[in-house]
Amino acid sequence: MDDDELMLWNGAVTHRAAAVARCRSADEVSAAVRRARADGLPLSVLGGGHDWTGRAIRPDAMVIDLRGMRTVTVDGDVAVVGGGATAADLVAGAAEHGRSAATGTVGAVGMAGLTLGGGYGPLCGVAGLALDNLLSAEVVLADGSIVTTDEDTLPDLFWALRGGGGNFGVVTSTRIRLHRIPRVYAGFVFFPLTAATDVLDGFAELSGAAPDELTAQTGVISGQDGTPTLFVNPTWSGPLADGAYWVNRIAKLGTPAMVHAGPVDYAEPLRRGDQKFAADGRHYAIRTRTLAALTPDANQAIVAAGADRTSPLSAVSIHHFHGAATRVPLEATAFGLRQDHFMVEILASWRPGAGDEGAHRRWADETADMLRPFALPGGYPNLLADSHHDQIAHAYGPHTGRLLKAKARFDPDGIFSAIPLPVPVPVPVPSRATYPAKTGEA
Repeated sequence: MDDDELMLWNGAVTHRAAAVARCRSADEVSAAVRRARADGLPLSVLGGGHDWTGRAIRPDAMVIDLRGMRTVTVDGDVAVVGGGATAADLVAGAAEHGRSAATGTVGAVGMAGLTLGGGYGPLCGVAGLALDNLLSAEVVLADGSIVTTDEDTLPDLFWALRGGGGNFGVVTSTRIRLHRIPRVYAGFVFFPLTAATDVLDGFAELSGAAPDELTAQTGVISGQDGTPTLFVNPTWSGPLADGAYWVNRIAKLGTPAMVHAGPVDYAEPLRRGDQKFAADGRHYAIRTRTLAALTPDANQAIVAAGADRTSPLSAVSIHHFHGAATRVPLEATAFGLRQDHFMVEILASWRPGAGDEGAHRRWADETADMLRPFALPGGYPNLLADSHHDQIAHAYGPHTGRLLKAKARFDPDGIFSAIPLPVPVPVPVPSRATYPAKTGEA
C-alpha cells in the first residue's frame, strides 16, 4: 500500500490520501480494513470515482480502491457485479445477453455506490430504482469479516444497504436483477427557453398520465449555441413500435427546436448522459430538492434558474419517480419516499480556471433556495453534502431510527462514511401521510 494521488470525477476535490489499497478481492479488502484500523487511519472507499463531495478520498485516510474489481458475470436474469464496476460495465455485460439493468442516467457512475443510495434512471417506471433490483451483496464489515447479505441473511444489513449507502461496510460484489429489455426507444426533444414554462406545465400533466414504460428526464441545459434550452429526454421501454407516439406527445407540448429519437441500445441514453452531464475533470457543486409535483410556480422557478446560470456547463435536471418505484412498500428498504415525485438535481459545473468559483456555487445555493417553498422535506441522499443538515434530518423519511440502529450494530466506531446519515439524536421525521398528495388526489 503506497501513497498516491487519486483523481475523482469532480476536479474541484483535491484531497490527498495517506495510503491506497488497490484491491482485487474481498480478502484483500478485509486485509486493508484491518490494516487501516491497526494504523489508526480513517477509511474511504473508491469505486467508480464518480464522486462530487470527495467522500471517496477522505483527507489523510486509507483509500480502498475497488477499480480493479470491475467484472460483470451474467447468468439468466441476474448479474454478479464487482464493487468497482460502473453502470456502463453492467449495461455492456447485460446487453450481451439481451438484458438491461436499472441504472442511473450516466454510464460513468460506480454501480455499487449508485445502487446503495438510490439510483433514479431511465427504467424507473418499469424496474424501480437501482436499489430495488439489488438481490444480495458481499460486504466487508468494520471488523474485517466478510459476509453475504440478502432478504434472509442479515436482513437488517440488507435493508440498510438499500438506501443507506456504504455506511455499513465495503460492498465488494452485488447480485443485481436484470430485465428483458434488449432495446429502448429514446432520444431528446429541445424547446426554446421562452416556451419552457408552458412546456413544463404540459409535461407535468403528461407525466402524471404516462404508463410505466415511459420515464422522462427534463430540465435546462445549454443548447448547441450555448444558450439555455429546455430538454426532455424520454425513454420508452415498452414495444418499440409504440415509442414514437410518446415522443410525438412530448414534441407537441410546444414548438421544438430539435427532436431526435428512435430505437437504440440501452447504453445509448447513458452515453448521452455522460456527454451532457458527467465530463471528468470539470469542477462541480450539486444541490437537490424533491418536488411532489411540477406546479406552475415551481416550473417558473426552474426556468428562471436555468436562465440565470453562471456557467454554460451548469444544468437543472429533473428525474421522474413513478410506476414500479412507487409500488415498493415504504418499509421494504431504507429509501425514504415512495410516492410519485420529481427529484431536482441542481448541477453547477465549470472548467478549472474559468472564473469565479464562488459565483457558480452561489447559483446552486440560490436555486435550491428558490425551490425550497415548493419542496418536500429532505432530499436525495446521493446528492447531499454533509453540510446540508436540514435536508439530511429528513432525507430518510420514517427510517432514521432504524438506520442509526443498523449503523450502531454494523459499524459501531463509525469508520465508514458514505452518503450522509442524520446525527444520532431524535429528530422530527415526517411520516408518509404528511407529504402533499399527488395531483388529482384528495
